[in-house]
Order: sequence, then C-alpha cells, then structure tokens
Amino acid sequence: MAGGPKIRIQHIAKSFGPAGRAIPALAEIDLDVHERELVCLLGPSGCGKSTLLNIVAGFLAPTSGTVLVDGRPVSGPAPERGVVFQEYALFPWLTVSGNVEFGPLLQSRPAAERRRTVDRYLDLVGLRAHAEKFPVQLSGGMKQRVAIARALANNPAVILMDEPFGALDAQTREVLQDELSRIQRVEHKTILFVTHSIREAVYLADRVVVMTSVPGRIKQVFPIKLPEVRDRFALEFTQYESDITRVVREEVAKVRE
Repeated sequence: MAGGPKIRIQHIAKSFGPAGRAIPALAEIDLDVHERELVCLLGPSGCGKSTLLNIVAGFLAPTSGTVLVDGRPVSGPAPERGVVFQEYALFPWLTVSGNVEFGPLLQSRPAAERRRTVDRYLDLVGLRAHAEKFPVQLSGGMKQRVAIARALANNPAVILMDEPFGALDAQTREVLQDELSRIQRVEHKTILFVTHSIREAVYLADRVVVMTSVPGRIKQVFPIKLPEVRDRFALEFTQYESDITRVVREEVAKVRE
C-alpha cells in the first residue's frame, strides 16, 4: 500500500425518509482506502454496502460526514471515479469498441489516442476480436469485461464495483475473478468492491471490510496476507474464508432475530 489514502471516508451516516421518520442505513463509517489497494465490502443483505459505494461515487449525498478522493471532497459523480455495475450498463447502440471509447471521446482526446486506448484495454480484457460486435451479441461475462475496459479507458483515480459478477453463473464468475485479479496486477488501480461472496472477497482483496446489520457500521477489517496469485484451495485461503464467515454469520443472525 503505497502513499496515503486515495479514498477517505469520514464519519459517514445516511438515513432515508422524511425528518422524524427517517430510517438509518449507515452510521459513523470511517474507512481509508489506499492507492493501488483493492478493498472488498461484505455484510448481510441490506447492511448499506451499495449505499456506501453510491455515496463514494457521488450518486447519493450522505446525511452527514464527508468522502475525499485524493484529498478533494466528493460532491457528485465525476470521471475520476469509474463505476462498474452488476447490470453492465453498456450502451446497446454502440459496438464494444464504441462503448470503451465513449469516455475518452467525452474528454475530447485525439482520435489516434482514443484508438490506442481502445486497443489497449480490449487487449487487456481479451476482447479485441469482438471490437465490432454489439452488446446484444455478447455473453454476460463478455459484457462485464467490456464494462471493466470502459471504466479503465477513462483512467479514473479509483474504480467502484457494485456486485459486478453477481448476475453471472458460478463458473463464469470465477473466470471473471481471475481476469480482474490479472488486470489488477497490471493496472494497480485503487478499487472499492461490493460483494456478497466471502470466497470472492478473499480471492480478490487486499483487505476485507465486514459491515454490521442495519444501520451499517464497520464490524471488523481483515487484511488478506496471501500471494497476488491466489489458490482457492490453499489452507491459508480456506482459513480466511472460515474466519470471515464466522463474523458475517453473527450479523446475518441478528437480521433474522
């Protein structure tokens, strides 16, 4: 973890509903995400993981507290924060190449630079041969790789990923986890990643942040001290899974009480 915090989340709270009847979703969240770090948010359904991600993205305003990216307050969406959604969110009228080029085009980059950027990131996600296809012609896994390439093409300071592999079958999901791990070893981006999968979190993360049931707070942070290239069947890997599962289940049990 080089340098200071790339993302600083300070005393974030969020409630929904009218004054006097507001329902708290998040309470006093403090978290630093460092440059080149991939941090996964885990917790029971409804604990506020996606709400927190949307606040960092600038899509939601917090009820109180601040978020800083590179020391600057977040006040709304910005190109410096790339977002990858579960639903892909590709433009159906644009080709694969057109989707990846969209951000650089908005930034008025020269045509030759845009072409190099598109080629680079389609190569990185293994989709150069599919550059002229439209999203309707792609599998779910391919669509999500396009979404990742599109986010990277903007060269954002941070990437925010909200259950990006949640809609995929188990086999494709593992393939995409492998792909993201490989891409991260090349690009070294700062990533905040929401997931329900403990196994996915241990496979991808430098740290796993477990949140409590509603209102969401940080319950425990697990630094993952495993090699960059991870073995899902290694004893150390399964020990992390076991330890984190125990903590998550404590919060799931509270939801059911």
